[in-house]
Amino acid sequence: MRTLRQTIPSFALDYPLEEIAPLEKILFIDIETTGFTAKSSSLYLIGAAYYENGKWCIKQWFANTYEEEADILSAFFQYAENYTHLIHFNGNNFDIPYLLQKCRLYGLSYNFDYFTGIDIYRRISAYKGFLKLTNCKLKTIEQYLGIAREDTYDGGELISVYHSYVKNPTDYGLQVLALHNADDMKGMLRILPILAYYDLFHLPVTPRKVQANYYHDINGKQHQEILMQLTLPSPLPQPVSGNSNGCYFRGVGCEGNLRIPLYEEEMKYFYSNYKSYYYLPEEDASIHKSVASFVDKEHRVQATPATCYTRKLSSYLPQWDIVFEPFFKRDYKDKETFFELTEEIKKERQFFSKYATHILNMIANSY
Repeated sequence: MRTLRQTIPSFALDYPLEEIAPLEKILFIDIETTGFTAKSSSLYLIGAAYYENGKWCIKQWFANTYEEEADILSAFFQYAENYTHLIHFNGNNFDIPYLLQKCRLYGLSYNFDYFTGIDIYRRISAYKGFLKLTNCKLKTIEQYLGIAREDTYDGGELISVYHSYVKNPTDYGLQVLALHNADDMKGMLRILPILAYYDLFHLPVTPRKVQANYYHDINGKQHQEILMQLTLPSPLPQPVSGNSNGCYFRGVGCEGNLRIPLYEEEMKYFYSNYKSYYYLPEEDASIHKSVASFVDKEHRVQATPATCYTRKLSSYLPQWDIVFEPFFKRDYKDKETFFELTEEIKKERQFFSKYATHILNMIANSY
């Protein structure tokens, strides 16, 4: 077994990683194998990136022979005991299950139970469409962020290189195998800013300014909208924009802008306990039976789910889940729901933060 070490040249991390955990408690990992199944392939390298004395470093445990798998497993897990957070790229699907399977094959009791895990791939893959990525491979994200790498091989091409190395060890073979893994480790550190897009949908945004605006469409019809200027939780590495259901978002750096349609019209609030209500056809409204004694029987009928409502003329904002209540509809069968923009709500900055996150997730999920 060989243990390789290197210090990564200074570079700007460009992501507030210390807000997740102290940097000294975070460990990045990536493994190299000759296949996808632990029982029928070999584990030949485990790489880890860590922060020490103000610098990022890489440590690699390399198996010179097929028989040294258990050695690099034990060396890695003993070293990892000093860390609390584990960051990887698609490790939930491959690296971690593979290492655990290898441990079981060798009767080793190591596990990842004491780690808080962060899978960069899992966090960003849900937003592939929103970011207009063809896929979420590490190299694709590197290209999206404008990151270049030295290594020209992929993991599959290196399988034959390792088999050749076991038969005839050379410094060149070791260098090629270690370089690919080291570049993957460096790549993970450098693509951390991609997590800002995950933060955009999962951490609070701060509304700096909210105002109503009137505009005219191409037919000259007047509409009203809400304009929101936002401070984003993490700086976006690349500008991004998206729209859906009449809502539009654009984000650049730490600043974002949202446009949301605002409707001034009459909408209906539907009561859920319709059996306790009468519907008044002439009034086109429902009243509770406890106060219906003054209404002649010929002017009232038993309410149904579709007729058990009250009407209200006001200003309304759309929502795509029942986030805010009470909610209104234009008609009973409509899937669209709205809530009233009251004077009280207009004064609540926390409300607009929650609503902005709701809109952002709606736009992202539409891609």
